[in-house]
Amino acid sequence: MAKTLVTGGSGFVGRAVVSALLAQGRAVRVLVRRPRHPALAGLDVEVAPGDLRDLSALKRAVAGCQRLFHVAADYRLWVPDPHNMYEVNVEGSRRLLETAAEAGVSKVVYTSTVGTLGNPGDGRPGTEAMPVSLAEMTGHYKRSKFMAEQVVLELARQGLPVVLVHPSTPVGPWDSRPTPTGQMIVDFLRGRMPAYLDTGLNLVHVADVAQGHLLAEERGRQGEKYILGHENLSLSAIFQILSELTGIPAPKIRLPYGLVMAMAYVSEFLATHLTGKPPRVPVTAVKMAKKIMYFDNSKAVRELGLTLRPVRQALSDAVDWFREHGYA
Repeated sequence: MAKTLVTGGSGFVGRAVVSALLAQGRAVRVLVRRPRHPALAGLDVEVAPGDLRDLSALKRAVAGCQRLFHVAADYRLWVPDPHNMYEVNVEGSRRLLETAAEAGVSKVVYTSTVGTLGNPGDGRPGTEAMPVSLAEMTGHYKRSKFMAEQVVLELARQGLPVVLVHPSTPVGPWDSRPTPTGQMIVDFLRGRMPAYLDTGLNLVHVADVAQGHLLAEERGRQGEKYILGHENLSLSAIFQILSELTGIPAPKIRLPYGLVMAMAYVSEFLATHLTGKPPRVPVTAVKMAKKIMYFDNSKAVRELGLTLRPVRQALSDAVDWFREHGYA
């Protein structure tokens, strides 16, 4: 049986993609840096140790695979040295996809992010077709993913059978790192969320994001982008749902943007010059929150047949998983 390669299979979205593939009875190989990663425990996968910076490891991982889901990325909103992020996200993607093309992989699904798409930021939803430029990217993560996307689109123009998917803000179980959104939920559960910013996000269950990947593989058009998102919600509405699910009071104090930005600069100064640990409030995260990140998923629903469960269920599943695994 031809194998399917998943990069980043131990990550939040990657593990969900692996689980969805296994549910279809697929033979899955996973490229990971930590071969014994706890997120892969109990999953019937072939582990290929390797790194996106290592060309020989990529060639070994791709060998014998007909399909590729490139989910791996260096996803951090604060990096003391951004060089590695560009090396992994941009050059690593180039290396992997060129290797896949040489090996004759028949279909590639590349995981981007809605952060690379155009968005008015005022509550009107962004779409796949909205104009956007590198200058509009906030922080090294978004910049590196935008640059990587240009590499992917160029390879598509050269004939690589690749489809791009843009998850919005996935929520659900197995957010083990956790992601910034997962950390927000954990902080809420621990009673460390006394106030909030006036912003908004598009949330989606991580299992629906995984299913969107498989639908993109099956039905997506070469070189096309598809938003994998669901409900547009204000941050205060998200906390209200969490409050209803947990009985923990939702924060009622809305902080002014300028105050939070000042806190973020202090937090990053301490992280850079004192602790060496990631700041609790990254400057990039606050800058991103200034825009209301709403998106329109109608293209994925129409062309891929994407079906979606309520975001309330996604938040409930995330809360249950975090509690069961000792995060709160």
